[in-house]
Amino acid sequence: MEILTHLLEGFGYIGGWAPMIAIVTGVIFGILAGAMPGLSPSMGVALLVPFTYALDPSLALILLISIYIAANYGGSITAVTINAPGTASAVVTAFDGYPLTKKGKPGVGLGISLISSTVGGIVGTLILIFFSIPLAKVTLKFHPAEYFALAFFGLTTVASLGGKNWLKAFTAVFLGLLLRTIGMEQTGVNRFSFGVTELFDGFNLIPILIGLFALSEVFRQFEAHEFEVQKFEGGKSPWPSIPEYWRLKWTILRSSLIGTIIGIFPGAGATIASFISYDVSKRMSKNPDEYGNGSPEGVAAAEASNSSSVGGALVPLLTLGIPGSASTAVLIGALMIHDLDPGPRLFETAPEVVYGLFASLLIANFVLLALGLLGSKLWIKVTQVPREVLFPLIFAVSIIGAFAVNNSMFDVATCVGFGVLGWLMRRYGYPVAPVVLGIVLGRIAEENFRNAVKMGGYEIFFTRPISLTILSVAVISVIFPIVRGMIQGRSSVKVDTR
Repeated sequence: MEILTHLLEGFGYIGGWAPMIAIVTGVIFGILAGAMPGLSPSMGVALLVPFTYALDPSLALILLISIYIAANYGGSITAVTINAPGTASAVVTAFDGYPLTKKGKPGVGLGISLISSTVGGIVGTLILIFFSIPLAKVTLKFHPAEYFALAFFGLTTVASLGGKNWLKAFTAVFLGLLLRTIGMEQTGVNRFSFGVTELFDGFNLIPILIGLFALSEVFRQFEAHEFEVQKFEGGKSPWPSIPEYWRLKWTILRSSLIGTIIGIFPGAGATIASFISYDVSKRMSKNPDEYGNGSPEGVAAAEASNSSSVGGALVPLLTLGIPGSASTAVLIGALMIHDLDPGPRLFETAPEVVYGLFASLLIANFVLLALGLLGSKLWIKVTQVPREVLFPLIFAVSIIGAFAVNNSMFDVATCVGFGVLGWLMRRYGYPVAPVVLGIVLGRIAEENFRNAVKMGGYEIFFTRPISLTILSVAVISVIFPIVRGMIQGRSSVKVDTR
């Protein structure tokens, strides 16, 4: 009852004109930040932190939180329309969102991503409101061995993501892991940088992301001379009907829960949540072969988990003072700027800030839904821009986005280099997404593996029940799709010989 009382007070606070303007402004800026390749939710939040110095603490956090949740959705817009994910987690959305666009159904991909994002965001927020403190206590007990096991499980999802080409998928993820080894590691040893100063911290993820997805697609379509503009019946793309949304209800709900839970683990974030939710959804689907070819379930799973991870990431931030993602790390700085200490005492010292934040998260999701619906026609028109204009525009935006990260021409060269790599991988049937997965999860796996071994030796991964359970599930998740593919291959051979 006390929670509900404080929550009503929070809704009372954001009922004023200033908080509502902050929410709408944050959502608009967040969508733009997420949709722009080269930016990210954390960068979008960071860009507006200086503008919050003179604002009331509650108002400042409402603005920044609205940016955070909207940016996670914004990345899906370019992922669906032009296969240029605006954020790392939107990579998974592109698996099925862009094939839907190529089939002349961008409205289906955009509609499902919008509704899934909204529902996922609401589910994540509700879990944050009612279960934040007990959930934070559970994750606080997690050992580095459990974090390594979780990262390892995320890496094994490529077994099903690769489908029949699981060997090529594993090759791609190993490439990502190798790329992660470049740069200075925890002990101060510099690995594979070859004296290049820019490589001391390894390759920057944003130029890699832009190159592998945006530029590689431009190069591929130039090679194939695919310059024809997508035509839709009556000049419009169909939007999903209510029965179509209803058929996805369990996928959205399941993925929202997975995304929230994974988001709670510090360092896990939306990218891991999207990959694992997509993998689980594919395994539980009645039509797993549709995944990667324009499956509405795939888009729903990716976006629901992506947005719900926001609520999860805020759990350790608000209850323990531990950032659950890059964006919440920026938010910690914003809290401190306004003389607020994140952690358990925040609920006692500034309950109006916390519950105003909770209320604004719920409202921001509905504002996101309204603005997404209003902008739907504009998003679809992106796919109808003449290819002779669109491709050079994507190339220019990609180069600018890569340069803007660190004002570095080295990042531009990285972007172009990975664009060529992505083009070659696509040409020979190698999926590019596992490369990103290997780079992102490689850092988490390496750091926690090292810490776990220091604390208890190599056997600690098998003596801790949670770690052993996650590792066992990971091994099964690798073996099962491989064995299933071999059985299906043998049965198809028998059919052909008849």
